[in-house]
Amino acid sequence: MRRLGFHNLNQQRTKRIISSSSSLTALPHLASSCQETILSPQDPIPKTDLPSSFSFLRESKPSISCPRNQVTDSVNRIKLRDGRFLAYKERGVPKNEAKYKIILIHGFGSSKEMNFSASKELIEELGVYFLLYDRAGYGDSDPNPERSLQSEALDIEELAHKLQIGPKFYLIGVSMGSYPTWSCLKHIPHRLAGVAFVAPVVNYGWPSLTKKLIKKDYRRGLIKWCFRISKYAPGLLHWWISQKLFPSTTSVLESNQLYFNSSDIEVLKRITGFPMLTKDKLRERSVFDTLKDDFLVGFGQWDFDPADVRMSGESSVHIWHGKEDKVVPFQLHRCILKKLPWIKYHEIPHGGHLIVHYDGTCDAVLRALLVGENQQLYQPEHN
Repeated sequence: MRRLGFHNLNQQRTKRIISSSSSLTALPHLASSCQETILSPQDPIPKTDLPSSFSFLRESKPSISCPRNQVTDSVNRIKLRDGRFLAYKERGVPKNEAKYKIILIHGFGSSKEMNFSASKELIEELGVYFLLYDRAGYGDSDPNPERSLQSEALDIEELAHKLQIGPKFYLIGVSMGSYPTWSCLKHIPHRLAGVAFVAPVVNYGWPSLTKKLIKKDYRRGLIKWCFRISKYAPGLLHWWISQKLFPSTTSVLESNQLYFNSSDIEVLKRITGFPMLTKDKLRERSVFDTLKDDFLVGFGQWDFDPADVRMSGESSVHIWHGKEDKVVPFQLHRCILKKLPWIKYHEIPHGGHLIVHYDGTCDAVLRALLVGENQQLYQPEHN
């Protein structure tokens, strides 16, 4: 079957865009590299309050008028209530002919150019319309200096309203795009016909995660340290990654078995990699600030615990996760799902974090979400 690879529709543009889920490890990697150099193993974690002589390392919130890439006339954008513009793209069958309408939420460092490679035949068979958009600060959308969990959900609700896709719609959130998806489940559940999470991230501050499970997880400490330096000394982090001595982030990540399993590494050989994480791109403050702010909201203090979310029986919610995901261990989601038994859990046996790029995954996600078809291959083993 032919694949509807959205990035193939605009090759030149896509080569400048990061893949939808592969970049989540970037900021922790940047911070840990900085930490390894300026701290010895015996040194304590630095205090977050910087002396006044280092005040240049602190940064205030970017203003809404910060420089953006030039937007061409071919880009579709809507104007939000607060004056910001949100860019979007439409794919699949025409909106007025669609049986199912889905908003795709991209991950860390990605954009509306993300690739969701469902087969063209299945999309036409089911009658699926896709709405992809650049989250605040990404791609051709304006930044939001007041970014929050709730603002992400309200952006989605207003986008759906402006484009008149109906009273209810479906969501698919990929990797870091899972935190806006959780926010929608909390703040606008009445608008959701169904939800699918693909390789979703977790926040180690969620009360529903048991201390015994996360106590010795090295990712927890890495994210915590990265959060501190990103919040209290972003200037230091930006200065560090701009130095010539800093190793190439793209080359380190794309072959690092600490983050990716063998299946992921094969995927990285055929996708565009990490163009947004090159030194040249990270030197741009608009790029750096967008990544930093997105990370801080996703891994900061939440105003709710996902375990407390409730949905009506009419709407189905699914989580798709790789058994060999090295970015987010599958055990964390199994822990949360014990408190949310109404969520349908699908586990890809040899899947890593980049399962959205695996052959057949996107078709399986659509069939399960829209028509309730579950494949035995993705039923989790109880061990």
